[in-house]
Amino acid sequence: MPLTQPLPDHARVPAPEADEVRLVAAAAGGDLRAFEALYRIYQPRLTRFLERMMRRPSLVDEVLDDTLLVVWHRAASYNGRSKVSTWIFAIAYRKALKALQRFDEPVDDDGADLRAEPGPGPEQQLSHEQLRLGLLRALQGLSAEQRAVVDLTYFHGLGYREIADIVDCPIDTVKTRMFHARRRLKTLLPGGREDWL
Repeated sequence: MPLTQPLPDHARVPAPEADEVRLVAAAAGGDLRAFEALYRIYQPRLTRFLERMMRRPSLVDEVLDDTLLVVWHRAASYNGRSKVSTWIFAIAYRKALKALQRFDEPVDDDGADLRAEPGPGPEQQLSHEQLRLGLLRALQGLSAEQRAVVDLTYFHGLGYREIADIVDCPIDTVKTRMFHARRRLKTLLPGGREDWL
């Protein structure tokens, strides 16, 4: 399907989603520019997701490349039953779990403490950085499955139904993972609730 071909009225979806569906269809037809556009859209989002989920910075680029290679080679398998983002994040999730299974122990990202996110002022930046580091340390105490659910919910704004599609499990399992993740985070996060709001 060419990038400019309109969708029938009954298949209309919001503009960004429709654009992504067209890009996948064009990539399935071998359109390298369409794939490059998908790459530019998803590379930063997937990188953040994989960094938080895997806790192995040295593997993030490898898993990201593997994920996007699957998108390129299997674009024709996208069936439209889910959002493009759900399909791509599901591929990334499965690739990350496979990569993590190759290793026995988690490795801490020593450089995470040194990377600062820009903030409005030095005091606010320091406060924000302390909160961010505390949260990252707490997230490391969760299983990969729990980190994925927390990350997709809070950092990517996805709902439980879409997360269930991504991680290929029932919605109740996603809810259970979130319940246990929140309970575990309460014990891992320093300070009280007011410190995190």
